[in-house]
Amino acid sequence: MTEGAAPFIPPYPERVTSRLKLPELLRRMRRNLLEIWHERQFSGEVVETRILGRPILVCNSPALVQQAFIRQAACFERKTPQMRHALEPLVGDGLIISDGLVWRERRPAVAAVTHAGRIADLALVMTEVAAERAASWATLPPGRPTDMLAEMGGLAAEVICRCVFGRRLGAQAAAEVVQAFTAYQSRVTPAALLTLPDWMPRLAGLRLRPQVRAIHAVIDRLVAEAEPGSLIRAMAEGHALSPRALRNEAATLFLAGHETTASTLAWAWYLLSQAPAVAARLRTEAAALGGRPARFEDLPRLPYARAVVEETLRLYPPIPMLARVAQRAVSVGGHAVPRGGLVMAVPWLLHRHRRLWEAPDAFMPERFLEGAAPRPRHAFIPFSLGPRVCTGAHFALAEAVIVLATLAPRFAPRLAAGARVFPVARLTLRPGETLPMLIGRAA
Repeated sequence: MTEGAAPFIPPYPERVTSRLKLPELLRRMRRNLLEIWHERQFSGEVVETRILGRPILVCNSPALVQQAFIRQAACFERKTPQMRHALEPLVGDGLIISDGLVWRERRPAVAAVTHAGRIADLALVMTEVAAERAASWATLPPGRPTDMLAEMGGLAAEVICRCVFGRRLGAQAAAEVVQAFTAYQSRVTPAALLTLPDWMPRLAGLRLRPQVRAIHAVIDRLVAEAEPGSLIRAMAEGHALSPRALRNEAATLFLAGHETTASTLAWAWYLLSQAPAVAARLRTEAAALGGRPARFEDLPRLPYARAVVEETLRLYPPIPMLARVAQRAVSVGGHAVPRGGLVMAVPWLLHRHRRLWEAPDAFMPERFLEGAAPRPRHAFIPFSLGPRVCTGAHFALAEAVIVLATLAPRFAPRLAAGARVFPVARLTLRPGETLPMLIGRAA
C-alpha cells in the first residue's frame, strides 16, 4: 500500500445491533452463518447463549481459545454431530471428523505424508501446475469473464490430485471431483452444521448421494491407479489401512487440500483487484524471480506474497467457525459448560476483533510482515489449533504463495462488471457461488 492511500475494506455482512428473536436468528443461520453476530461480539471476550435449548460458549479471546482448545482439548474432542453427519457421507471415518481411537491411529498416517519436511518435494507439483495455469491464461480471449472460484478450484484440485495420486494423472479426474464437490457443498445447509436437530443433516445426506457416488467413483479409481511415491501410496505402505480407510483419507485430503486453498486464492485475487497498490507491491516482489515460476526455494524471498495470503486468511478464514461438544461438565475461564454443550472458537470474530487488530476490517497485508505490531498468540487461527490443527497448513501456505508469485507478475485479474462479491459460509467461506473476473495482462 502506498503512503497515504486508504486501505481497501472488503465486504462483510452488516452486524446485528439489537437482540435477534429466534425466528429471525434461525432465518439468518439458514442463509449465512456470518450474519448472526452482534456488533459488540467483535470486541468482547466471551459469548454465552442458548440456541434451541443447547448451551453455547464462544471463546472470543486468545486466552480462552487456548484454554478450551489446547489445555482442555481432551474435554472437547468431538466435533458437533451435525458437522459429522454433514461430512460423513463423503469422508466416512476420515481424519477430519473422526475422534477417539480411530483419530489417534489415523492422524500419524496422515501427518506423516503432509509433514512440513515433505513440502519441498510436493512444491515441484505446485510450481508445475502454476506454470501450466499461466500458459492457459495467456491464451484466454480478452474480455471474456472467467469464474475465478472455479478456476482456482481446478488449479488446487490438480495440485492435490498429482500430490496424492501421482503426477501422470490428468486434469479430467480432478475436474470431475471438483464439480461433484461444488454440488455437494451447495446442498449443505449452513445452520445444520451447528445447532439443528441431529436427524436433519442425515435427511440432507440422502439428497447428496449422487455427488457422493461421483466423488467416490473417481477417488476409488485414482487410489487403484496411484503411482509409487504418491502420498496415498506412502500412506498405504507405512500404515495398515483398509481400502475403505484409504478412500476416506484420500477424500479428506482432497476436501481439505483443494477446497480451502481454492477459496483462499479466489479471495486473494478479488482483494488484489480492489487494492492496486498491494497488487503492485506483490508484482514487484515476484518480478525478482526473472519471469520464471516460483519454486520452493524462493519462499523465503517472498514475504509480501505470504503476507497477502495470511491477510486473506485473516479476513476470510476458510473455516469461519470451530465447534466442539463437551464430553463432560467442565469450566472454561470460570464459565460452566454442561456435558453436551458447545464450545466454539470463531475465526470470523477473532480475526476481526477490535482489541486484537488495527483497522480489523481493512485489507492490510503489511500487518503480517516482519517488524509489524505483535499480536497475541491464537488471535490468528485459520488452520484451527491444538491437537486438531490442520496437518496441511504448510502445504496450503506454500501452494498459495507459489501460485500468486507465479501468476501475479504476468496477470492482473479484475472483477467483471456487475459482479457481486459477498462472503457466504457453507462448508467453507466462499465469495458467493461464482467469482467472475477478467484475466488481463499486468502492466
